[in-house]
Amino acid sequence: MDEVLHVGIDLGTSRSAISASNGERFVVESFVGWPLDMVAKKVLKRDVLIGHEAVANRTMLDLHRPLERGLLKEGSEKDVEAVRELLRHLLRLVGVNGKIDAANVRAVVGVPAAALRTNKQYLRNAMKGIVDSLLIVSEPFAVAYGLDALLHTMIIDIGAGTTDFCVMKGRYPTEEDQRTLTIAGDSVDTQLLKLVQERYPAANVTVFMVRDWKEKHSFVGHSKEKVVVKAPVQGVPTDMDITAEMKAACESLLPPILETMLDLLSRVEPEFQERVRNNVILSGGGGLIRGLPEAMETALKTVGGGKVRCMKDPVFIGSDGGLGLATDAPEGDWEKLTA
Repeated sequence: MDEVLHVGIDLGTSRSAISASNGERFVVESFVGWPLDMVAKKVLKRDVLIGHEAVANRTMLDLHRPLERGLLKEGSEKDVEAVRELLRHLLRLVGVNGKIDAANVRAVVGVPAAALRTNKQYLRNAMKGIVDSLLIVSEPFAVAYGLDALLHTMIIDIGAGTTDFCVMKGRYPTEEDQRTLTIAGDSVDTQLLKLVQERYPAANVTVFMVRDWKEKHSFVGHSKEKVVVKAPVQGVPTDMDITAEMKAACESLLPPILETMLDLLSRVEPEFQERVRNNVILSGGGGLIRGLPEAMETALKTVGGGKVRCMKDPVFIGSDGGLGLATDAPEGDWEKLTA
C-alpha cells in the first residue's frame, strides 16, 4: 500500500484546497476559463486557465465557477468539464500523472452538509478516471476530523457558497446532526455590491472588487476604523467610505446563523448541551469576519452561555481533515471508481 497516494480535497465555491500524503498542499481559486477566440488563444498561449490566472485574464475567457453553493452545477456540460479540469489541476499539483499514476490515488472529498444524493452522483461522475477510489464526506465533518474535535463539538463552517453546521457526537454525523444554509460569503458579496451601488451610483464597481474589500475589512458590531476603499468614478480613482454598507452586508449573516446554531443546540441530548455550547468552532473564510465570535457568544448567553473559537488559518483545515480520513478509512468505506 506504500505506493498509494491519499488526498483530502476541500472542493469549495470560491477556493479549493488539496492535502496529500506525500506532504504536498495547495489551494487554488475555483475558477476555470477557456480562451474566447483565436485572438485570446494567441495572447494566452494556453488551452485552459485555472485559479488566479483565470480570474486575472477573465476578459479573454469563457470563465466558469463550476461549484455553485459548494456543489457541482447541474445540467451544464461546460461546468462538469470545468470541475474535472479543476480536480485534475489540484491532483497534478501534488504529483498525480507525473510521478504518480491516477490508479493509485484515493481521495476524500468534502461537500456541503446537505448535499443531495444526485449532487454526490455528479461528483462521482466527475471524479471517474481521475482517481481510483473515492469517499465523499460533509465539509464540517472533515473540519472536525482535522481538528480532532469529534465529541461534543459544533462546527460552523462559513464558506463562499454555503454555511455548514455539524454537531459531533463521537461517530459519523447523521443528517439530523447537520444543516446547510445558502447564506454565506457569496450572499454577503451580492449584498455589499448592491449597497455600494445604491450609495455611489456613479462608481464603477465589480463583484471581484467587493469580494476583495470584504476579505480585508469585514466586520460585525462596531469597527474602530472606517472602511475606505478606492474605485473609479467616471474614470477617476476616488475614495469611498463604505463602513455602513460593510456592516450591513456582513450582519445579514447573523440572524440565520444564530437561529440555526441555537436550533441545533436545542436538539442535543440535554446532559451534553453545556459541553457543546462551550465547544463551538468557527471555520471557513467567513469565520474570519471580525466580531463574529463575540456576536455568537452573545446569542449563546440566552441559553446559558458558551464559547466560540475561530480558526485563524482555515485554508487547509478541511483538506487536512480529508487527508486524515483518507489515511484512517478502512477498506470497506472506499468506493471504487471505474473510468
